[in-house]
Amino acid sequence: MSGAKRRPKPQGAGRRRVAPKTLSRRRPPSKRRPQRKRASAWMRLKRAARRHPYVFKALRFGMLAAIWGTIVLGGAVVYFISRVPDPLLATLDNRPPNVTIVAADGAVLAERGLRRGHIRVDVLPDHLIKAVMATEDRRFYSHFGIDPLGLARASYRNLTAGTVVEGGSTITQQLAKNLFLRPERTMVRKLEELIYSVWLEQRFTKDEILELYLNRVYFGGGTYGVEAAARHYFGRSARDVSLPQSAMLAGLLKAPSRYAPTRSVKAASARAEVVLDNMVDAGFLTEKQASAAGHEPLELRAKGDDTGYPYAVDWVAELLPEYVGEHDGALIVDTTIDARLQRASQEQLRKLLDGEGRALHAGEGAVVVLDPATGAVKALVGGRSYKASPYDRALKARRQPGSAFKPFVYLTALEAGYSPDSIAYDGPVNIGGWQPKNYTNDYKGNVSLRYAMAHSLNTVAVKLTSQVGPQRVMQTAQRLGIGSELHAQPSIALGTGEVTLLELAGAYAPFANGGMRVLPHVITRIRNGDGKVLYQRRKSATGQVVALHNVGAMNDMLNSAMVRGTGKRAAIPGHVAGGKTGTTQNSRDAWFVGYTAHYVAGVWIGNDDNTRMKKVTGGTLPASLWHDIMLYAHQDKAPLPLPGTRGPRSSQDAIAARLPFGAQADTIKSTSQDRPFYQRVFGFFGGG
Repeated sequence: MSGAKRRPKPQGAGRRRVAPKTLSRRRPPSKRRPQRKRASAWMRLKRAARRHPYVFKALRFGMLAAIWGTIVLGGAVVYFISRVPDPLLATLDNRPPNVTIVAADGAVLAERGLRRGHIRVDVLPDHLIKAVMATEDRRFYSHFGIDPLGLARASYRNLTAGTVVEGGSTITQQLAKNLFLRPERTMVRKLEELIYSVWLEQRFTKDEILELYLNRVYFGGGTYGVEAAARHYFGRSARDVSLPQSAMLAGLLKAPSRYAPTRSVKAASARAEVVLDNMVDAGFLTEKQASAAGHEPLELRAKGDDTGYPYAVDWVAELLPEYVGEHDGALIVDTTIDARLQRASQEQLRKLLDGEGRALHAGEGAVVVLDPATGAVKALVGGRSYKASPYDRALKARRQPGSAFKPFVYLTALEAGYSPDSIAYDGPVNIGGWQPKNYTNDYKGNVSLRYAMAHSLNTVAVKLTSQVGPQRVMQTAQRLGIGSELHAQPSIALGTGEVTLLELAGAYAPFANGGMRVLPHVITRIRNGDGKVLYQRRKSATGQVVALHNVGAMNDMLNSAMVRGTGKRAAIPGHVAGGKTGTTQNSRDAWFVGYTAHYVAGVWIGNDDNTRMKKVTGGTLPASLWHDIMLYAHQDKAPLPLPGTRGPRSSQDAIAARLPFGAQADTIKSTSQDRPFYQRVFGFFGGG
């Protein structure tokens, strides 16, 4: 093998072999795969649209809606802005009084200042500005007319509270509504509000917007603007109001009629406390400052006089926004008020309280006179002195009417089948431990319902209520016009539910007009300065609420109360009348409500602090005042019988109190034979 010939080593043998560097193996041109073209964005979008058609339809619709919405919104902005009047016209304050309130005979009762008392914002006290901002718009100086954060905060607070406790509108939005818009709730109106708000912010400075707002907004009591309100409620300029007064004014903005101190000092004070708390929350006051302000007196000094008209005029002014909204121009308001009767009623009330009432610790009173046929209010006196207290006790004070509520008990009994001569047993009564007694603390035994009504026997009224049911008594009162909340319990018979004098007088009207319910009202027509009628009262169609034969029976019994019962002091010579006294426990309230075919009148005497009077009953001071006012009202009125009766009953005919309704003395053999069988056998209510 040594001689074998070696094969030569390949070149490079003995060295490390290195693979050649190649990026990829290229295929022969004939076998190469063709490159795919990259799809365009449009193609990818189309493929996605085929896979998800509903999504892309929604997107396309949204894009089109956005485009058209922008076009429409732009057009709306141009349209609305082109219609905007000049807000600076709102600052004019030299106009004459623009509300003329006219009596039923055309005499001018008052020219009321719905005129706005203008004042510059830079002279207002800082605490007044902050009170308004804390309550209405805390971020006023930082937003652009619309406050998304404030809206979110208000929504959260309202949701957590379960009721509306805070609004989301800014001061600018409220001004836009006040200046340009009507009080209607539509999407178009809301859009207008937003557009005008942004426009106002571009046109005016923040201080100018605030000044316009404070000089235009309604503060109740017929006053527009903070200056007019300050003078109306406090007798001073807005630049001089104290911190608690500022809080009260700011609190009025939420609900002017509800929180006005002329309506309820208690409600106004409570609302002012809320405003002070808001100022603390906003960082405008410390807790100590708010607490100190809460203990300061409001020092109310409402403007006005005691000419005899202010209470009625205040009522008209408060009602106006409900009828015509916020109206800038002149208004002429025709009312039902009888100017002479209104003045006479005021004078008679003051005379009584300054004289006999002073000795009996009777400090306040109220009077209402109505036309029973229509419900038209002829006179309304809310207190002894408007200057001393503009609070209207005829409209707003809810007090217990006592026995003046009993007619609704007796009417319910009549409708259940009883009559004025049904025999009741006046004796002790015990209902679940409640033992009501008569005012005289004695008992009469067997009496007719006529006698029980005339002498206001409590036990009979309670037994009647027990027999017919408190629920039915409550429904009867409501049917005749009592709108205040009542409770169906045995004590309703003695007038423990609280009512206003106006509604109680209105509920007596069906007895005087033949059984028709009426709606007490004071405004008949409203015209603008050009004579255009803005409101015309139409005849109310409330319908028959008491059958005529029951009206006659009620008039028979209520006439007995005035002829020989507790209301004898109220009797009017020559005129047939019916009425009922009312006295609450410890003589805290005394009432007389009565009527003729011409008028219904109600009188309340008492004290605002609910302190007792000295032996004052409905048959004393109230009956005397009712007599004096109605005597004046009937000077030129012919005597008329009451509906369902045969005319006046002689005050000497004492036997009539024991006879069946409508019977004559010589035709009655035995009243017991006219009673239902079960009453003749078992007696009435178990009495002997």
